Amino acid sequence: MLRGIYTGASGMLAQQAKMDVVANNLANVDQTGFKKDTTILKAFPDMVMRRVNDDGLGVTPAGSYDSMPYVGKLGTGVEVNEVYTQFQQGALQKTENNLDLAIDGKGFFTVLTERGERYTRNGSFTLNQEGLLVTHDGYPVLGENGPIHLQQNNFMFGEQGEIKINDALTGDPKDPIGMNQNQWEQPGVLDKLKIVDFENTRELKKEGNSLYRSNEYTGPALAAESFKLNKGFVEKSNVSVVREMVDMIDIQRAYEANQKTIQTGDSTVGKLINEIIR
Repeated sequence: MLRGIYTGASGMLAQQAKMDVVANNLANVDQTGFKKDTTILKAFPDMVMRRVNDDGLGVTPAGSYDSMPYVGKLGTGVEVNEVYTQFQQGALQKTENNLDLAIDGKGFFTVLTERGERYTRNGSFTLNQEGLLVTHDGYPVLGENGPIHLQQNNFMFGEQGEIKINDALTGDPKDPIGMNQNQWEQPGVLDKLKIVDFENTRELKKEGNSLYRSNEYTGPALAAESFKLNKGFVEKSNVSVVREMVDMIDIQRAYEANQKTIQTGDSTVGKLINEIIR
């Protein structure tokens, strides 16, 4: 009976952790570049049940045998094993802003924070007062040569992250996507966006605002190869609202089932103490 209470309690704690993850996914459904999290549960070791009324050993002329037959297994609870991020591609949304970029494929933009280099799929950038390409939180976006300095309407991005620039052209300030492609004559390459990938992206850790940090388990940052840069687009989150709502209902029902298990165990123990033992 007490074992049933502990088992039910572990189930409630596990479902509460799953609900927190689902709630966070729904809260960030409109966050550019957000990747959903998934909770993996792990069962405690099962207990082997045998019949205990027999003495456990039978003897015959040919030898001995086990007279405590195997009855089955009894679950002892569950715990959260891992919360991992699913990095499947999100849908691309057109913005027609020449500072909005979306990675189609594998890879992460690199930004410089006060804690060091961080990585993101959020390609919604802007220019600050110094002409530095930054995120909307003010973090500089890194190229292969460091922070990127630009002037409005004199640059364009290539499909592999090249930053092409022509100082002789200023473009049309009324043109929301910058220079018209046929206006460019022999543009030079200023730099290339530092777009990286990892051997084990599953181990990247979230830091909020669609930023990730690497660690010893991800391996070093490597130059991304299998991607295409889309100009004038941003990548939406890969969260499905319908899927998350269905998961939320399932979690709520599992939580209530574990709660009833505890109530039943508590009622049984109370009856044992108040009626049988007395």
